[in-house]
Amino acid sequence: MSVDSQVKQGVAKGTSIGGAVLLVTVGVLEFFQGISAIAKDEVIVTGVEYTFKFDITAWGWIHLMLGVIVAGVGAALFTGAAWARLAAMTICAVSIFLNFLWLPYYPWWSITIIALNAVVIWAVATWNPDQV
Repeated sequence: MSVDSQVKQGVAKGTSIGGAVLLVTVGVLEFFQGISAIAKDEVIVTGVEYTFKFDITAWGWIHLMLGVIVAGVGAALFTGAAWARLAAMTICAVSIFLNFLWLPYYPWWSITIIALNAVVIWAVATWNPDQV
């Protein structure tokens, strides 16, 4: 294996482990965001009507379930198992889609989560646990 490949795998492994930490953290934050929306807290601001608009309670349940799944997949990603890597890429893609729909409500939060999910997808797709 070339030095370039070893460096790339090292960066991908480190980023994947970091991605696992990020997934667990984002999962917990999504969970609390869901609880806040379900409780009809004043933190969630209702905005302009959109074609794909759900009420805030529906978004709360979506974020609550997504948070539990993301945190679980993030915890499983620490093992480096192939199924956990595939699940992480899949759930990150779903999270990107849902946060794109959440853009009208909290654009900066959504853009941040979309970017973090893209980094996790890159890292997990690049990492080959057998080479390091």
